[in-house]
Amino acid sequence: MNNRLKWIMDYVIMSIGCFIIAMGLVLFLAPHTIAPGGVTGLAIVVQTLTGIPISVTNLAVNIPLFVLGVFFLGKTFGAKTAFGAGMLSIMLYGFERYASTATVTGDLLLAAVFGGILTGAGIGLVFRQGGTTGGTDLAAAILKRFFPHLSLAKLMMLIDLLVVISAGIVHKSIETALYSMIALYIIVKVADFFVEGMNYSKSLTIITDHPDVLSSAIITKVNRGVTFLSGKGMYTGSQKGVLLCVVSRAEVAKVKAVAAAYDPKAFITVSTVHEVLGEGFKEID
Repeated sequence: MNNRLKWIMDYVIMSIGCFIIAMGLVLFLAPHTIAPGGVTGLAIVVQTLTGIPISVTNLAVNIPLFVLGVFFLGKTFGAKTAFGAGMLSIMLYGFERYASTATVTGDLLLAAVFGGILTGAGIGLVFRQGGTTGGTDLAAAILKRFFPHLSLAKLMMLIDLLVVISAGIVHKSIETALYSMIALYIIVKVADFFVEGMNYSKSLTIITDHPDVLSSAIITKVNRGVTFLSGKGMYTGSQKGVLLCVVSRAEVAKVKAVAAAYDPKAFITVSTVHEVLGEGFKEID
């Protein structure tokens, strides 16, 4: 894919992501004042209090945040942040203006779950293209300049928590705050799923006295590459070979069988790898 086409596809996919976010917010979360953190969650609270549309509040808050971001952080967050924030406001306005005002479901749990899934999926699509929708991450980056001892993750969590609590106060219901927390949790998990991908692989670390024989067997019988490192057993003081190998989930059993056949005394650890890029796996974008 040439650079120009990739650039176009990035913005097309970001637009689709913003469309999905708006769908989740307007059709599922907002009707029940479920505010899962962030600027959009704050916008839902403001709408409940004043009737001001979510799209207006989202844009009104993100514009000064963007200006402050340029002032305090420079232009490092780039055009995709401005595009994401602007496009989300447009999509929110479209759903508010043209989508049915009827509530999709009266069940708060269903609204929190499906609203969270849609919003998280949309955010994940935007993040995969290197963009953001402004809001919490930008606000947290600005606040970190004043509170350098706090991590970005903690600042973002604090902002989201304040929004969730405010939703419960405005709606005068602890249940609303709890449903907002459920939606926030689902959004984070689904967004991570979209960013990290669904094709989990397995990483094996094999400590062996026969690295040459074992690595050759893995290469020929499993058809996977192996990396050799020199190690030392600190308890025994003896030199050990350390083999690193990344395989699919289905191939883990094959590697174990090879190890059992060629070095039954090998020490093996297996860990999950969320995304693998390079030869034999997914192409590096």
